[in-house]
Amino acid sequence: MPLFGPLSFSFAPQVLASKTLSRWVKPFAAWYAEQSGYRKYGLKYDDLLMEERDDVQRALGRLTSAEGYDRAFRLKRASQASILHAPLPKEQWTKFSEDGRYLTSHIREVEKEDNERAMWDTVSVKRK
Repeated sequence: MPLFGPLSFSFAPQVLASKTLSRWVKPFAAWYAEQSGYRKYGLKYDDLLMEERDDVQRALGRLTSAEGYDRAFRLKRASQASILHAPLPKEQWTKFSEDGRYLTSHIREVEKEDNERAMWDTVSVKRK
């Protein structure tokens, strides 16, 4: 199953491989992430992925109990702040250094497993 959305294709390896390109893109990327507003509500990037997708559902099941609890807490806190129409206080915003991808690796593992399962399901055996 191909990934859609932010995980479908990434220029990140090419950008990170080039020092010059990385020096130009990183400030813009940081500014863009700040302007998107999800950090003002204490969310991380992977909290925004669509949970309705099969691969994301299976990846969520692979989170440790601490990661799952932290995710649920962030989502509830962000929902409450959204209902009140007020972002969290500045000291509770998600910092750039804390905004790691905790779910993406699990999604990629699920995708690899699906591809391998599809390959083995369609294998044909021929007699000599």
